[in-house]
Amino acid sequence: MSPLPDPTLADLRRYAVARSLFPAVSLRRAIARLGFVQADPMRAPARAQDLILAHRVAGYRAGDLERRYASLPVEEAFFVNYGFLPREIVSLMHPRETPRDWDAAMRARGRDVLAFVRGRGPVRARDVQAHFDHGRIRRWGGELKVSAHILEGLHYRGLLRVARREAGTRVYEAIEPASRGGGGTGGRIERAERLVDTVVNLYAPLPAASLGYLCALLRRYAAPHLTADLRRVQEQAESRYGHANVDGVSWLWPRGERPARYQVGDALRFLSPFDPVVWDRRRFHLLWDWEYKFEAYLPAHQRQRGHYAMPVVWGDRVPGWVNLKVVGARLEHELGFAGPPPRDRAFRRALGRELDRMRDFLGLRS
Repeated sequence: MSPLPDPTLADLRRYAVARSLFPAVSLRRAIARLGFVQADPMRAPARAQDLILAHRVAGYRAGDLERRYASLPVEEAFFVNYGFLPREIVSLMHPRETPRDWDAAMRARGRDVLAFVRGRGPVRARDVQAHFDHGRIRRWGGELKVSAHILEGLHYRGLLRVARREAGTRVYEAIEPASRGGGGTGGRIERAERLVDTVVNLYAPLPAASLGYLCALLRRYAAPHLTADLRRVQEQAESRYGHANVDGVSWLWPRGERPARYQVGDALRFLSPFDPVVWDRRRFHLLWDWEYKFEAYLPAHQRQRGHYAMPVVWGDRVPGWVNLKVVGARLEHELGFAGPPPRDRAFRRALGRELDRMRDFLGLRS
């Protein structure tokens, strides 16, 4: 049997959209299928995790993940970014080491806070701050309460978990050593393979350079103790995953999938800047031939596309972006385009359907 021909760039565009924007399923199944849902606190018009899940969960409404979190087999955790993962993926990353910037004094404070949480039960950062009065430290160009920093560090190590949120604020509880997972099932290389498999499954098809960047994030944040093993998996990527050279770029995807077989419909969707379809800006440029940037943290006068410009995916095309704003009980939108705007009725009809879906998602219609 002759080998299958390599996919074209058009095949990869369809594949990138169709495999990620799968038909809507339950919330539990969607998170399991994605493997990771990136979180972001900014609401414009909703949080990133809600915008991501809205396209993949049947009947999803903004805030459903927070409301149902305690009943789901998922955890908040730091992976390549901060977000939500199935518990079996979280177990692969532990035990993680103490944060690198913790000196002896901070380690001692961490032990005291852990004992406090174990004795008291679920706590918020302000509960710890009131008990210990740790003060503040400089982080990320601003000031952060030391208590919040310690809780985040203990959470990163797998000694605490987020039990729930109250009005968006994390409520932490202690994890008993016997239930921490002991590093998950399998040996070091098996765990490294599953972690890399998770990012390939989430962001495929991936340019090889993008896989390298994601593996660097895994080594830095997800599992620094598996650095050598993660490097080995990355080096053997072409033997582990499907791959092809398309227009001079090496691409990778889960073995057994055939990018050329995927088809897309004519649905139009507004995607979060953190959605798996558009998260990799290198891939975005290769597939859609224009540069998309997230400009929320730029001064207003430097923005070209808006505060929270969301890519507009129409079929397998991304003709531009949209900025959404809720004014009173009304959803306002402003479109921008990377090239000539579509002027046919099919685009206007698809746009209307997506605006209606967004109103339902935000609870703006009875």
